[in-house]
Amino acid sequence: MDPDLPTQFEGRFFVGPIRKLIWLILQPLTYTIRPLFQQPIPLTRAELIQWAVQFSVDALVVYFWGWTPLVYLFLATLLGGSLHPMSGHYIAEHYEWAKGYETYSYYGPLNWLGWNVGFHNEHHDFPRVPFTKLPALKKLAPEYYDNLPFHSSWVALMVRFIVDPELNPFARRVRIPKGKESIAAEMTAAARNRDDEGEE
Repeated sequence: MDPDLPTQFEGRFFVGPIRKLIWLILQPLTYTIRPLFQQPIPLTRAELIQWAVQFSVDALVVYFWGWTPLVYLFLATLLGGSLHPMSGHYIAEHYEWAKGYETYSYYGPLNWLGWNVGFHNEHHDFPRVPFTKLPALKKLAPEYYDNLPFHSSWVALMVRFIVDPELNPFARRVRIPKGKESIAAEMTAAARNRDDEGEE
Protein backbone atom coordinates (compact mmCIF):
# COMPACT_ATOMS: atom_id res chain seq x y z
CA MET A 1 0.00 0.00 0.00
CA ASP A 2 1.37 3.36 -1.01
CA PRO A 3 1.46 5.55 2.14
CA ASP A 4 0.37 8.61 0.19
CA LEU A 5 -3.06 7.13 -0.61
CA PRO A 6 -5.46 9.07 1.62
CA THR A 7 -8.07 7.38 3.77
CA GLN A 8 -11.78 7.78 3.15
CA PHE A 9 -11.95 10.18 6.10
CA GLU A 10 -9.15 12.36 4.71
CA GLY A 11 -10.70 12.53 1.26
CA ARG A 12 -14.13 13.49 2.55
CA PHE A 13 -13.17 15.76 5.43
CA PHE A 14 -10.24 17.78 4.06
CA VAL A 15 -12.08 19.86 1.47
CA GLY A 16 -12.08 23.64 1.26
CA PRO A 17 -9.02 25.88 1.64
CA ILE A 18 -8.70 25.84 5.45
CA ARG A 19 -9.07 22.08 5.81
CA LYS A 20 -6.73 21.40 2.87
CA LEU A 21 -4.14 23.69 4.47
CA ILE A 22 -4.48 21.70 7.71
CA TRP A 23 -4.15 18.46 5.73
CA LEU A 24 -0.90 19.68 4.15
CA ILE A 25 0.44 20.69 7.57
CA LEU A 26 -0.39 17.24 8.95
CA GLN A 27 1.26 15.37 6.05
CA PRO A 28 4.20 14.06 8.12
CA LEU A 29 1.80 12.61 10.69
CA THR A 30 -0.64 11.10 8.21
CA TYR A 31 2.23 9.64 6.17
CA THR A 32 3.53 7.97 9.32
CA ILE A 33 0.25 6.85 10.89
CA ARG A 34 -1.82 5.98 7.78
CA PRO A 35 -0.04 2.66 6.97
CA LEU A 36 -0.63 1.44 10.53
CA PHE A 37 -4.39 1.50 9.87
CA GLN A 38 -4.60 0.73 6.14
CA GLN A 39 -2.30 -2.29 6.08
CA PRO A 40 -1.16 -3.14 9.58
CA ILE A 41 1.67 -5.61 9.88
CA PRO A 42 3.07 -7.19 13.05
CA LEU A 43 5.90 -5.29 14.70
CA THR A 44 9.30 -6.90 14.36
CA ARG A 45 11.84 -7.20 17.14
CA ALA A 46 14.04 -4.61 15.39
CA GLU A 47 11.14 -2.14 15.28
CA LEU A 48 10.39 -2.64 18.97
CA ILE A 49 14.06 -2.01 19.78
CA GLN A 50 13.96 1.11 17.60
CA TRP A 51 10.90 2.42 19.44
CA ALA A 52 12.50 1.70 22.82
CA VAL A 53 15.71 3.50 21.83
CA GLN A 54 13.79 6.46 20.38
CA PHE A 55 11.59 6.94 23.45
CA SER A 56 14.61 6.51 25.73
CA VAL A 57 16.51 9.24 23.90
CA ASP A 58 13.40 11.46 24.01
CA ALA A 59 13.14 10.89 27.76
CA LEU A 60 16.82 11.79 28.21
CA VAL A 61 16.37 14.99 26.21
CA VAL A 62 13.40 15.99 28.38
CA TYR A 63 15.25 15.02 31.57
CA PHE A 64 18.40 17.04 30.81
CA TRP A 65 17.02 19.96 28.77
CA GLY A 66 13.25 20.05 29.32
CA TRP A 67 10.42 19.85 26.79
CA THR A 68 11.53 22.76 24.60
CA PRO A 69 14.08 20.80 22.48
CA LEU A 70 11.60 17.96 21.94
CA VAL A 71 8.85 20.38 20.90
CA TYR A 72 11.36 22.08 18.59
CA LEU A 73 12.26 18.76 16.94
CA PHE A 74 8.58 17.86 16.53
CA LEU A 75 7.69 21.23 14.99
CA ALA A 76 10.76 21.15 12.73
CA THR A 77 9.68 17.73 11.47
CA LEU A 78 6.14 18.99 10.93
CA LEU A 79 7.33 22.05 8.99
CA GLY A 80 9.97 20.14 7.05
CA GLY A 81 7.42 17.62 5.83
CA SER A 82 4.45 19.90 5.27
CA LEU A 83 4.62 23.51 4.08
CA HIS A 84 8.33 23.56 3.35
CA PRO A 85 8.96 24.10 -0.39
CA MET A 86 10.74 20.73 -0.68
CA SER A 87 7.61 18.96 0.57
CA GLY A 88 5.66 19.94 -2.52
CA HIS A 89 6.79 16.71 -4.14
CA TYR A 90 4.41 14.72 -1.89
CA ILE A 91 1.42 16.05 -3.82
CA ALA A 92 3.19 16.92 -7.08
CA GLU A 93 3.90 13.42 -8.30
CA HIS A 94 0.57 11.58 -8.50
CA TYR A 95 -2.30 14.02 -8.10
CA GLU A 96 -4.34 14.69 -11.21
CA TRP A 97 -3.30 18.25 -12.02
CA ALA A 98 -4.27 17.87 -15.68
CA LYS A 99 -7.06 15.54 -16.83
CA GLY A 100 -5.80 12.21 -18.10
CA TYR A 101 -2.30 12.37 -16.59
CA GLU A 102 -1.50 10.47 -13.41
CA THR A 103 2.23 11.08 -12.94
CA TYR A 104 4.13 14.37 -13.17
CA SER A 105 7.69 15.57 -13.10
CA TYR A 106 9.05 18.76 -11.56
CA TYR A 107 11.76 20.59 -13.49
CA GLY A 108 12.80 23.31 -11.08
CA PRO A 109 15.89 24.31 -9.13
CA LEU A 110 14.94 22.33 -6.01
CA ASN A 111 15.86 19.13 -7.85
CA TRP A 112 19.45 20.05 -7.09
CA LEU A 113 18.70 19.87 -3.36
CA GLY A 114 16.29 16.92 -3.63
CA TRP A 115 18.48 14.42 -5.48
CA ASN A 116 16.42 14.91 -8.68
CA VAL A 117 13.27 13.58 -7.00
CA GLY A 118 11.30 15.81 -9.38
CA PHE A 119 12.20 13.69 -12.42
CA HIS A 120 9.30 11.45 -11.53
CA ASN A 121 8.04 10.33 -14.94
CA GLU A 122 11.59 9.40 -15.85
CA HIS A 123 11.95 7.50 -12.58
CA HIS A 124 8.75 5.55 -13.24
CA ASP A 125 9.82 4.66 -16.77
CA PHE A 126 13.33 3.63 -15.74
CA PRO A 127 13.40 2.94 -11.98
CA ARG A 128 16.92 1.48 -12.08
CA VAL A 129 18.49 4.62 -13.53
CA PRO A 130 20.36 6.42 -10.70
CA PHE A 131 19.05 9.83 -9.67
CA THR A 132 22.22 11.48 -10.97
CA LYS A 133 21.40 10.33 -14.51
CA LEU A 134 17.68 11.26 -14.66
CA PRO A 135 18.25 14.73 -16.21
CA ALA A 136 20.38 13.12 -18.93
CA LEU A 137 17.65 10.54 -19.51
CA LYS A 138 15.13 13.34 -20.08
CA LYS A 139 17.47 14.97 -22.60
CA LEU A 140 17.89 11.66 -24.44
CA ALA A 141 14.14 11.29 -25.00
CA PRO A 142 12.59 14.75 -25.53
CA GLU A 143 9.88 13.27 -27.74
CA TYR A 144 8.56 11.38 -24.70
CA TYR A 145 9.01 13.90 -21.89
CA ASP A 146 8.82 17.40 -23.35
CA ASN A 147 5.13 17.09 -24.25
CA LEU A 148 3.97 15.87 -20.83
CA PRO A 149 2.56 18.30 -18.26
CA PHE A 150 5.11 19.14 -15.57
CA HIS A 151 5.59 21.39 -12.56
CA SER A 152 8.07 24.22 -12.24
CA SER A 153 7.26 25.31 -8.67
CA TRP A 154 6.35 23.15 -5.70
CA VAL A 155 5.27 26.23 -3.73
CA ALA A 156 2.83 27.34 -6.45
CA LEU A 157 1.57 23.77 -6.56
CA MET A 158 0.78 23.73 -2.84
CA VAL A 159 -1.03 27.07 -3.14
CA ARG A 160 -3.05 25.73 -6.07
CA PHE A 161 -3.94 22.59 -4.11
CA ILE A 162 -5.24 24.73 -1.25
CA VAL A 163 -7.32 27.19 -3.30
CA ASP A 164 -8.52 25.06 -6.24
CA PRO A 165 -11.96 23.60 -5.38
CA GLU A 166 -11.41 20.75 -7.88
CA LEU A 167 -8.45 19.42 -5.90
CA ASN A 168 -8.62 17.42 -2.67
CA PRO A 169 -6.90 14.33 -1.25
CA PHE A 170 -8.91 12.17 -3.71
CA ALA A 171 -7.68 14.09 -6.79
CA ARG A 172 -5.59 11.23 -8.09
CA ARG A 173 -5.95 8.13 -10.20
CA VAL A 174 -5.40 4.79 -8.52
CA ARG A 175 -4.82 1.53 -10.35
CA ILE A 176 -6.87 -1.25 -8.86
CA PRO A 177 -5.32 -4.72 -8.64
CA LYS A 178 -7.40 -7.30 -10.52
CA GLY A 179 -9.85 -9.13 -8.29
CA LYS A 180 -9.23 -6.93 -5.26
CA GLU A 181 -11.63 -4.39 -3.79
CA SER A 182 -9.84 -1.76 -1.79
CA ILE A 183 -9.77 1.88 -0.88
CA ALA A 184 -8.38 2.40 -4.38
CA ALA A 185 -11.71 1.38 -5.90
CA GLU A 186 -13.60 3.87 -3.74
CA MET A 187 -11.10 6.61 -4.52
CA THR A 188 -11.39 6.01 -8.25
CA ALA A 189 -15.19 6.09 -8.01
CA ALA A 190 -15.03 9.34 -6.03
CA ALA A 191 -12.71 10.85 -8.64
CA ARG A 192 -15.06 9.79 -11.45
CA ASN A 193 -18.02 11.32 -9.60
CA ARG A 194 -16.01 14.53 -9.26
CA ASP A 195 -15.25 14.47 -13.00
CA ASP A 196 -18.91 13.82 -13.88
CA GLU A 197 -20.10 16.66 -11.66
CA GLY A 198 -17.58 19.01 -13.30
CA GLU A 199 -18.84 18.17 -16.79
CA GLU A 200 -22.50 18.94 -15.96
